[in-house]
Amino acid sequence: MLRALAVDDERPSLEELLYLLNADPRVAGAEGAGDATEALRRINRALESGPDGPEAIDVVFLDIQMPGLDGLDLARLLGGFARPPLIVFVTAHEDFAVQAFDLKAVDYVLKPVRKERLAEAVRRAAAQRGAAPRDTAPRIPVHEPDPDHIPVELGGVTRFVAVDDITHVEAQGDYARLHTDRGSHLVRIPLSTLEERWRSRGFVRIHRRHLVALRHIGELRLDAGTVSVLIGSEELQVSRRHARELRDLLMRRTTG
Repeated sequence: MLRALAVDDERPSLEELLYLLNADPRVAGAEGAGDATEALRRINRALESGPDGPEAIDVVFLDIQMPGLDGLDLARLLGGFARPPLIVFVTAHEDFAVQAFDLKAVDYVLKPVRKERLAEAVRRAAAQRGAAPRDTAPRIPVHEPDPDHIPVELGGVTRFVAVDDITHVEAQGDYARLHTDRGSHLVRIPLSTLEERWRSRGFVRIHRRHLVALRHIGELRLDAGTVSVLIGSEELQVSRRHARELRDLLMRRTTG
């Protein structure tokens, strides 16, 4: 079972997070800290007491924007420890997700925190720590994913984006940014996974960082030996490795 530390400078957010964590059967106990400096002192004491000590901490649920030492700074400091706790970022800001991944965060949860979403973050942390749940753990039904939609989070609310509306996908570490005509969404799925999943739906890799929907390509451009595609008003480069396959696929769609 996990021993957790929640860190947030906003007292209502901290109390809500502690309530949800302590209600999770995989959490042996959760304590709070009002800022990153206090959290660092608590983590240092935990490390001194050893992994089985009374103050041990397995995972830190960490806000990002705090006065003084912020959450990203604390995560960087912990990354230099010999046995650092796991990190789950809990924040109202989507913009730091790539930095969080670079710091080896287990998960990135957006505020306002939903019980189901936090439970998934706890599950990921427990899987890494090998923590077994209490016998009272609720049985969560598993549903087959909807192949026509992909869930995205925005402001703590889950929405479902139609795959057919996605024009292209941009790799951002183990995350991917889904682009549509109405905006973009960050999801924690590697580009390689989406490439395999959506190949039959007309998505093709054009670069190590980009996956595009063939039906949304407006132009294929050749200029001084370089190849690019136009999707809406955005021009994306095609790597030399993928150029021939892309041209062949577009030709087959045109002649077919």
